[in-house]
Amino acid sequence: MNRRTFVALSSAALLAACAEATYSTALGPDGKPLPQVYRIPPGATGQIQFRVLDSVNALRQAAGAQPLALNAQLNAASATHSRDMSVQNRPWHFGSDGSSPIDRVRRAGYPGRVVGENISETFETELETLAAWMEEPSTRKVILDPSARDLGFAWHQEGGGKIWWTMITGAPGLSAIPGTAAM
Repeated sequence: MNRRTFVALSSAALLAACAEATYSTALGPDGKPLPQVYRIPPGATGQIQFRVLDSVNALRQAAGAQPLALNAQLNAASATHSRDMSVQNRPWHFGSDGSSPIDRVRRAGYPGRVVGENISETFETELETLAAWMEEPSTRKVILDPSARDLGFAWHQEGGGKIWWTMITGAPGLSAIPGTAAM
């Protein structure tokens, strides 16, 4: 078999395979594709946290703010709160034990001040959630606050796909409560 025949047969086989592939997307009553559940694969924690960190730092750079660094203690406080919101089945800033973001960050051993906390209950990706936070002035302020230096970001995904996101920004070396001595 000569080279042209081989290329022609290979191309035909490839086209036939593509034609047989079916992409089934469930359609809603309006004929539009239904949203698919975003599943976070095991072992993706670092990838997701750094993707969010890079995105946040790009937004901060555009706003003239210094970049943030991921902080393990803030990540731990964020993860704890995400799980707790799932247990409570409501997105809010207080833990089931009555704890505030300041309490959770202190428990995690963070040596600084909480600048802010953003939370979300959604089926969306981390970047869609970040985009939604940037649309709201109060949550955008947490992301772009010039006093922040550290970032904690974590989530809890339920079996049905719902994701509870928590982002905490902090300022190391500052007192937990403005106007008091540092820890």
